Amino acid sequence: MTFRDPPTHVPQRTCIGCRGKDDRSVLVRLVRSGEDSSSVFVDPNCRMPGRGAWLHRNPECLEMAVRRRSLNRAFRASVESDKVKEFFQHNVEPHPGAARELTVQCESGSEN
Repeated sequence: MTFRDPPTHVPQRTCIGCRGKDDRSVLVRLVRSGEDSSSVFVDPNCRMPGRGAWLHRNPECLEMAVRRRSLNRAFRASVESDKVKEFFQHNVEPHPGAARELTVQCESGSEN
């Protein structure tokens, strides 16, 4: 008789740009902190307080979210996405495979 490890639960989130569901680790969290704040920030550690939304690390998803006004709907207010656009310009490659490439992290400390 063999015992199998129980399946681990992987949190899923919906991208506000393409509306596709994916693992939380593949998406980046956006946050609007404060009720009177109209700015949206990238929350790299997913720990900032405030209302959050999720977006693929893909410039096309950001463009769709801005074009469809998904940021305003997600945050229930009129928001400015300048900080998010800056993050994408400096941290994301413009090719389609960038979403998966940026999320690979080795936590064991034994990278080979």
